[in-house]
Amino acid sequence: MFTGHVSERGRIDAVAGAQILVRAPASAAALTRGGAVCVSGVRLTAEDVSAETFAATLSAETRHRSTLDGLGPGDHVNVELPVAVGQALDGHLVQGYVAGVGKVAGVQREDAGVRVWIRPPDRLLSRVTAKAPIAVDGVSVTVADRLRDRFSVVIVPVTSSVTTLAALAPGSRVNLEVDLIGGLAATAGRQAASRLGQLTAGLGTAGHVSGRAGVDRVLAQLVAGGAVAVWDSGTEHEGDVIFAGGRLRPSAITFLLTHVCGHPTVPCAAPVLDRLELGPIPGGGDRQGTAFAIPVDLAAGTGTGVSAAERAAVIRRLADPAAVPADFLRPGHVYPLRARPGLLADRCGHTEATVAMCVAAGLAPVGVCCEVMNGDGTMASAADFEIAALRWCLPLIEIGELKAWL
Repeated sequence: MFTGHVSERGRIDAVAGAQILVRAPASAAALTRGGAVCVSGVRLTAEDVSAETFAATLSAETRHRSTLDGLGPGDHVNVELPVAVGQALDGHLVQGYVAGVGKVAGVQREDAGVRVWIRPPDRLLSRVTAKAPIAVDGVSVTVADRLRDRFSVVIVPVTSSVTTLAALAPGSRVNLEVDLIGGLAATAGRQAASRLGQLTAGLGTAGHVSGRAGVDRVLAQLVAGGAVAVWDSGTEHEGDVIFAGGRLRPSAITFLLTHVCGHPTVPCAAPVLDRLELGPIPGGGDRQGTAFAIPVDLAAGTGTGVSAAERAAVIRRLADPAAVPADFLRPGHVYPLRARPGLLADRCGHTEATVAMCVAAGLAPVGVCCEVMNGDGTMASAADFEIAALRWCLPLIEIGELKAWL
């Protein structure tokens, strides 16, 4: 699933037969081979991922049903990573399956931005409704007006600045996809209810999970870049939301700060901190024996280190096996934690649970955990925590279950 909230504007570096090479550093850093990525509204599979680029193969069907058949070196494209469970929806809900290719019929400058008139295929026009969402080249926008054979959208300045839509001109071809839920709602009666049921049934399990199947569920969630909820009934009597560190996106940090509301920390396997020369913060630690290491920022950063993007970049670098001590400034705004060598066999805490899950999932032994705090400033009880996990569509597992199976 995608939201139409573009991650970055990428560039085509090369086209070789059916394969394109896309330069998109922020997206490539969070992608792995075989992962989904949306390129100008088309869901593709990432191949040959490097630090700044990824390749993708365009099937004959994709080329026939989208505008990607006309891409060439130097062309810009909108790039979006799939939405992860627990991540706030910042846009609409689309799948990256193009419903039709439209043609720009006119462009008018207005005080609020640029109004673009688009003539869609006849089969799609009946599904376009004024004031309803639509994705244009993968960008979530709202239909302003609909006439007999066309509709208009208004591209505001901020959208123009971060997407390719500013370059649209009469005659331009665009990929179109209507909002998923809106499309279901437009289908009459029982058929709509049936399709909506099929959709929600495929969104995955939220709430309590247990046993081998439950552990597999949370590991798969981490591999997909999503969050999991872990309750500690023994050491802290608190619940944390946990992400894997190697694939962390800025939106995950924003979610932790604005919804989870605790103190995000970065559990790391001991060899990681030893290799990066990140020693302990002086003192005996907290009441639960949490081993805080020296907080860090990224030496290559240009800001204060506080933004979600900067914190996510620090965490991804901590998880990078190629990282070296000189990559980090000390002190900083990201707090690593040292996990015990035996992980859950040595200590049943969120620090060890985070690293144990990452290791079991085949990921770098670095993650992010953050306690759930209620709106009134109190820590979430077991009941509060379960309600939060359901609200955020997260699988919830207890540390004891993790210790039994990992």
